[in-house]
Amino acid sequence: MQESGVLKRSTILIHGSIGMPLAVIGYPLAIYLPPFYTQELGVNIALVGLVLLLARITDVVTDPLIGTLSDRWRTRFGRRKPWIFAGMPLMLLGTLQIFMPPEGAGFLHLLLWSMVMYLGLTMVTLPYSAWGAELSTVYHQRSRVTASREGYILLGLFLAALAPAVVQGLGKRYQEGHTDGAIMPAAVWLLGTDGQLGTGNGPILAGMAWLLVLLLPLTVLLVLGVVKEPPARPAVRRDWRQGLGLLLKNGPFKRMMLILLIVITGEAFRNALSVFFMQHVLQIQPYIGLMYLIYFGIGILGIPFWLLAGKRFGKHRAFCAAVLVSSVSIIGMFFLEAGQLVPFALMFALKGFCFAAFQFLPLSMLADIVDLDTARSRQHRAGLFFAMSGAAHKMAMALGIGISLGLLSLVGFDPKVVNDADHLLALRCLYILGPVCLYMAAFFIAWKYPLTAERQARIRGWLDRRDMRQEVAANQP
Repeated sequence: MQESGVLKRSTILIHGSIGMPLAVIGYPLAIYLPPFYTQELGVNIALVGLVLLLARITDVVTDPLIGTLSDRWRTRFGRRKPWIFAGMPLMLLGTLQIFMPPEGAGFLHLLLWSMVMYLGLTMVTLPYSAWGAELSTVYHQRSRVTASREGYILLGLFLAALAPAVVQGLGKRYQEGHTDGAIMPAAVWLLGTDGQLGTGNGPILAGMAWLLVLLLPLTVLLVLGVVKEPPARPAVRRDWRQGLGLLLKNGPFKRMMLILLIVITGEAFRNALSVFFMQHVLQIQPYIGLMYLIYFGIGILGIPFWLLAGKRFGKHRAFCAAVLVSSVSIIGMFFLEAGQLVPFALMFALKGFCFAAFQFLPLSMLADIVDLDTARSRQHRAGLFFAMSGAAHKMAMALGIGISLGLLSLVGFDPKVVNDADHLLALRCLYILGPVCLYMAAFFIAWKYPLTAERQARIRGWLDRRDMRQEVAANQP
């Protein structure tokens, strides 16, 4: 890293690579897990939503704790790296147990191993996000860091979307009797059950689990070995109550937390119902994998556009534009009938194009908020800020899944049977109106977000001058 805060392209690209395996465990978790446990393992749909909500309650404690500890601990390997390394095996073990459960697994198995997986995820993602915020102090460099990470996340989601198409293709060939060759026995051993390879959600989740086993250690060890942590800057230790008071007075942070809670709840709400909507309302089951390939592929192409829009108009205004376009595309889906694959694909692709902005713009804005806190508190608490935003993100994901599945059960929808027109209409209304109402609430809150590029530049300049004065004072005899 250069003293000016301008990062080498290789540093940005390598550091962002951990986002790829995080996507394999993240976004598809909300898409394929509920149908798998409800339709194939027979767990009640409302109970699945409740379990996923309960599993995330522990994050209210673990996220701020791990974030604060990673801010304060000093080791010869750095502050962030030991946590990432220790969280990796917990993530892998929990994911294997959730995505490839043993026979007879039910809600208790899902609850226990979800808690293990989420603990490992916290230990990896929070220090990793804080580390990314500390790589550079420059406003638009931070956009490049977060854009790189979210680009890898979209690439991981693209791979996760590719898995259903590949696995279902292998399952179809197996069901047709094509069991010869070296690939099919390996696929049955890795993805199948009782020596058989089906075409449901179970083999898909197994494929994602093995993908994570391959990608997570590879990228974590690469980043830990190649990318250097910036040195910890001197900070004034304050009483925790004073620090909390300053945090609660941070207006941009409170606004950002509210935006994250609302928009991520809307995203999770929609994601949990997407497979059900495509299966039962549109009746395009064979093309679900293709739809997600298009969705995440277009999302990757959208990164440069939203990066440029954030630089040209401001990050918060670009985010608002993405929210508005997403809402319009989802409303259009309300009028689709069964079998209308092409119109749905176009609207789904438009929503995917906006997905990139949902991912990296708020995190880049949060890195700017850390500067404001540093100016006021004289502490460097990036880990705490990303811990709290991470807890909000996870809680919103759990709320979105829990509420959507609970409401779906409340209206009488049963994913294991053929539903009548009234139940399908209820699913359609939930899938469209739920997320759109939440998106628009986030839009109005984000529109007047106060921390612009000009204000952040003034804050950053003041911090740099203060750090220089402290360094000169420390070097005087």
